Order: sequence, then C-alpha cells, then structure tokens
Amino acid sequence: MKWTQRIVNAFRANANNRPKVGQVVVPRAEDSVRDYPSAGLTPSRLGSILQEADDGSLSTAMQLFEEMEEKDAHLFAVANTRRLALTGLEWQVVSAADVHTGVDRDRADKVAAYCREILADLDRLDEALQHLSLAIGRNIAIAEIVWDVAGGELRPVDIVPIDFTRIVFDELDRPRILTEEQPEEGVELLPNKFIVHTPHSVSGHPQRGGLLRVTAMVYLAKNLALKDWMIFAEVFGMPVRIARYEPTATPEEKRELLRMLESLGSNAAGIFSRAVELQVIEANRGTMGPPYERLVEFLNREMSKAWLGQTLTTDIAGQKGSYAVTAVHETVRQDVLADDMRKEGRTIRRDLLEVLTRLRFGPDAPVPCFRRKLKQPSVPGELVEVLDTAVNQLGVRVPLGWAHDALGIPQAGEQEATVPGMSN
Repeated sequence: MKWTQRIVNAFRANANNRPKVGQVVVPRAEDSVRDYPSAGLTPSRLGSILQEADDGSLSTAMQLFEEMEEKDAHLFAVANTRRLALTGLEWQVVSAADVHTGVDRDRADKVAAYCREILADLDRLDEALQHLSLAIGRNIAIAEIVWDVAGGELRPVDIVPIDFTRIVFDELDRPRILTEEQPEEGVELLPNKFIVHTPHSVSGHPQRGGLLRVTAMVYLAKNLALKDWMIFAEVFGMPVRIARYEPTATPEEKRELLRMLESLGSNAAGIFSRAVELQVIEANRGTMGPPYERLVEFLNREMSKAWLGQTLTTDIAGQKGSYAVTAVHETVRQDVLADDMRKEGRTIRRDLLEVLTRLRFGPDAPVPCFRRKLKQPSVPGELVEVLDTAVNQLGVRVPLGWAHDALGIPQAGEQEATVPGMSN
C-alpha cells in the first residue's frame, strides 16, 4: 500500500480530522431575500442593529453593510480600492524552506508544488478570495471547502462562499452556519471544511472591528445630510407666496385660498379676490450657502481615512498639497495593503494549506505559505544600477525570478527565442 493511501486511510479512521466529502452548506431560497434595514435608518435604530450583532445575530447588520456600499458611491469606491489592492495581485505558494531556516528543502518544495497544483485546479479560487476580502469591511467571511475523492485521494474540488446572513455566533462567540435543519441556532463548523477569515479580530467580539461598522455612523450622518441637501435643492430659489385674508373669511374660503397658492407654485397664475393681499418674497440669494456640501466632503474624508489610511489619493478638491505629500500618503496605504496581505496569507495557510499538507504528507511536513506578489514601483534604470552593485560588487545572491518580476520582464522558455545581447 502506498504511503499516501495510508495517510488517507488514517484520516478516514479519524472522523474528527478527515474532511467531510461534498458540500454541507447548500443554497436556500431566503438567501436572496433582503429586508433593507437602511430605509428610515436613525441613530437609535443603528445602535439596535449593532447591539443585535453583538448578541450573535448578524443577519440585519450584514444586510445593512451591503446596502451601505450600494447606496454610498464614495464608500463603494474606497471599499473597492482597499479590496482590489489585495485581490488584484497575483497569488503564490511559497515553500517553507524559503521562509524558515532548518527546513528540508526537497520535502518543503514538494509540499509547496503539490499545494500550488491543487490551488491552480480550483476554478473558483479567485471568486472565493474576493469573497474572503469582504471581511475587511465585515470582519468575518466564511467559505466552504468542497472535498471529493479524485484519483484515489481526497482533495478539494471547489471553494464555495457562504452568504453573510447565514452566519451567527454562539454564547462563546464561535461562528455557526444557519441551515434548513437549524434555521435559528445554526450548526457548528466541521473541522477542515471551512475557511474563516477575521482580519480585525485581535481581541473581544469577532464582529467588532470591521471597517463597515467603523464607518456606519459616518454613513448615517452623510445619508441624513444628503436628504436635507436634496430638500433644500428642491426649494432653493423658489419664492415664498403669502396671501392675507380678511378676518371675516370662512374656513372654506381659507382652504380655497391655500389651494390657489399651491396652484400658483406650479402654474405661476391664479385668481384672487380683491380682498386678498398677495405677497411674493424672493428666496435668500446670499453668498453664504448651506453647510451640506462641506459636511458631506468632511464625512467622505473620514471614510477615506478609515479605509485607505489617507485622503490625498481620493479627495484633493480644494486642498493644498504636493506630489511629495501625496507620495507619503500612498506609502501609508501600502502599509495597510501589506497588513491585509499578511492576514489573508495567515488565514489561507491555516485553513487550507495546512489541511492539504497534513492530509497528503503527514503531521510533521512543513506547511508552505500563501502570499501575494507585491509589485514594488521602481525606476528601471535605478533598479538596474542596484542589481549591478548588489550582484557584481557585493556578491549578493539575487533570485532570478524576483529580478524578472522587479524589471517587469517575463522569463523565456527553454525553446523560446531571446533577444541577443552583448554577452551572447
């Protein structure tokens, strides 16, 4: 019996470790139903929704978070910028020997090659990674690993995102999934079956810390300001019409006079008795406008700071700045991206790569790392000078693949024609 088959049999013997074959969480009709909690949202209602999420029921909060991005264009833009900065980068599986010292190079490379092959065969891996990136705003995202027996071995064949409204927490703040059989309390997450990404969960309740929760009050304030702004825009410049009636006027005459004033607003014409004094007061046309625009701009900057760590790459209208200051703010944003990359890699390594490694190579095999290829902006001429100094003068061993990536030049295949140079 092959050693790989023995490992598979060992997992089958231990039901606590062996991943369950097939898909556990199946779609439900109610997954597509929404309650639209943002309609008529007030500060007290927002507080109740967040309190409900703290108590373990996330459905209303998750629906609100989805609506927030749909209704606020600026929030949608900065949230997408934050997520796309991560998911837009190519992923890679790095051998444990490249990260840790004292690791068997041959074995670590074999494990990394196997995990790389498995991930490359998952057609919906990118979709699953995009779903997991939504945890940046919601602080939790779950995807199910669908296992099946292929070629005599147990391996993942798909990764399915779990709808956010199906996530609940138990009394110990552990996530559970709502199902047809357990529509209220949910079922516990089976071992080695789910990828659970909680990027901001350092301490306390796992629902706290998501950026959509952080900007919820800003969204509400902006929403209320926009409503008042739209009302003001509707009546701005419209003259106020006042009609004075005789003290002897009857209630019916007063109602008729009011209807005539309302008609005057749309028809600009009306018939009044000589006993009626009509006065039209022009709207205030002073230079000092209402504060709505300034308030909305301030709230937009608050959202940008929360999501991107800076404002100069999103809000530059009316602000003084220079390219140097913008470059500094861009560096801060890169620090935020590096943190997102590190947390994503930690989750994928823990919930997917480690399971693959243990299942195929045993409990003591070195687990590879999941990383994103961060493209460092650089001037090609300066980079060439740095490489020349590092390699030819200092004797630094620079990986060939890194040099090609840094220069933006793909590596040529064995049978592929290359551009002749002075050294050829």
